[in-house]
Amino acid sequence: MMIHDVTALAGKYKARKRIGRGHGSGWGKQSGRGHKGAGSRRGYSRTYQFEGGQMPFFRRMPKMGFTNANFKTRFWIVNLRDIVAHDSFAKGGEVTSDSLMHAGLIRDDAREVKVLGDLGEADKLGVKLTVKVARVTKSARAQIEGAGGSVEETGSRRDQVRGIDRNSDDQTPKNLTKKLRRKSQKKS
Repeated sequence: MMIHDVTALAGKYKARKRIGRGHGSGWGKQSGRGHKGAGSRRGYSRTYQFEGGQMPFFRRMPKMGFTNANFKTRFWIVNLRDIVAHDSFAKGGEVTSDSLMHAGLIRDDAREVKVLGDLGEADKLGVKLTVKVARVTKSARAQIEGAGGSVEETGSRRDQVRGIDRNSDDQTPKNLTKKLRRKSQKKS
């Protein structure tokens, strides 16, 4: 038999590994479990980070500092090509988090929505869309407005707290609740 003769049926019937059936089976005596200890017993399971009882590596590492990772704003990302390809928006229409959720392009409204400008194979947008979501990239905005549509960015919760108007040209924060950094204080 050659390798090109092997078909899907060739490996269809494979005998199961019968362990603990004596030396003749090739898996006799300890049945592939080694000698003694918890690992040789029935019902044994261990966590993947278990290091045999010594102090785990993660607990040996020094922990210091602070990270803002917990406070990161996360978005549902939707490309223009996915919006236009869907039947609900093939002839244009209003794009909101509710309509995207109804179309199945985002899972739920737990996060804000961000629209990206990737059109895939198409050169330009051919339908008129009215987009009302938290964030829209510059390229997506240019393509939507170029096709005769309109864009209204509602902004994320963080934008609203900081007083940023996403639809205006000046997107500097208006509500400065934190002290300015020393470098910027010296300049003014």
